[in-house]
Amino acid sequence: MSSQELVTLNVGGKIFTTRLSTIRQFPVSRLARMLDGRDQEFKLVNGQIFVDRDGLLFSYILDFLRTQLLSLPTDFSDYSRLRREAYFYELDPLVELLDQELLKPKPEILEVRFMCQDTRAFFRVFGSCSSTVEILTGRITVFIEQSSTQTWNSSSFPAQTALLPVPPQRPSYHDLVFQCGSDNTTGDQAQARYISIKPDNRKLANGTNVLGLLVDTLLKEGFHLVSTRTVSSEENVECYSFERMNRPEDLTMSERVKPEPTTAAQLMPVQSQKKK
Repeated sequence: MSSQELVTLNVGGKIFTTRLSTIRQFPVSRLARMLDGRDQEFKLVNGQIFVDRDGLLFSYILDFLRTQLLSLPTDFSDYSRLRREAYFYELDPLVELLDQELLKPKPEILEVRFMCQDTRAFFRVFGSCSSTVEILTGRITVFIEQSSTQTWNSSSFPAQTALLPVPPQRPSYHDLVFQCGSDNTTGDQAQARYISIKPDNRKLANGTNVLGLLVDTLLKEGFHLVSTRTVSSEENVECYSFERMNRPEDLTMSERVKPEPTTAAQLMPVQSQKKK
């Protein structure tokens, strides 16, 4: 092969050497025109054609010119930027392929982290779609035990414990946190937290039961459990990863239902979450 059959390109500082016939795969493209010196955007510097564009993305473009196929890494996400580069080089077939990729639905990711400590359980839910996290927040209610004020002066009626409903905490638009179980560190009397997830009306304090209800809720909303792993065996932190391709309409249209105060007598008993 003679040197006259090769061309060297300097694209944003990255050097590429290929056949002239590869660059001329699409004769009407801007790349093909640069070989004839008909495009002032491209300059010949020290025997190399300098192109002031993204060199990393050009490697995918050159691969397309060589194979006529769009082959990208599995974790590739810069479709919009690559399309912009393909449009700059006037590679219409590649632009059309990238348009098809951009129209494909991308999976929605949701991750549940579950940590169990004695009689308490902690949950952290992270979602790639903030609107899904917002809707899920509206369906989860935390009930905290609170002593009710007696309006009568009689020892014949035992004191009742009311439940104060509060929403989960939102550290950011993409995650929510909450906990359940009994906290023995707040004083002589343990303060219990119960979790309710609509449309289920139960109020659960046991972490394993809450986890099961949360997983069941996500599965019914079209999510698929793709992996489970132990993040920290010492701290008993487990991670559950979910995906779904299309969000069901009923989940996006759900409205938050404000819970009514409830007494502790209506609840399931607090159970220990400690793993044996």
